[in-house]
Amino acid sequence: MVKRILHTRYRVEDLPKTISFYKDVLGLEEVRRHKSPRGSELVFLKAPQSEETIEICCFPGSGEVKVGDDITHIAFEVDDLDAFGKHAEAHGYPFSDGPTDSQSGRFAFVDAPEGYEIELIERRQSD
Repeated sequence: MVKRILHTRYRVEDLPKTISFYKDVLGLEEVRRHKSPRGSELVFLKAPQSEETIEICCFPGSGEVKVGDDITHIAFEVDDLDAFGKHAEAHGYPFSDGPTDSQSGRFAFVDAPEGYEIELIERRQSD
């Protein structure tokens, strides 16, 4: 049986642009970077309050990256969805959907450079 989630991998073509998005727009921290034995450039990032990492992989030998519509996304919690939206838009990444109200708070989506969807969730404060 598995013990815990370690990382999720997304393969990209433009590594510098994608890493800039995850660091500058989302505020993730780069925790390590290396080249795999087969030649993949790998960058691992994490959110400040998470243990799991996201592995961004660039391996041109695998062919073109084709991100399917509505196949996968990563969700992050934010304190203030409106403030995040202004920050992301200032970096050239406006919300692609939302904000939308839900029973537990609000959520919105932004598209990462390679077309992967990122969900931002602002949880409702309990009284």
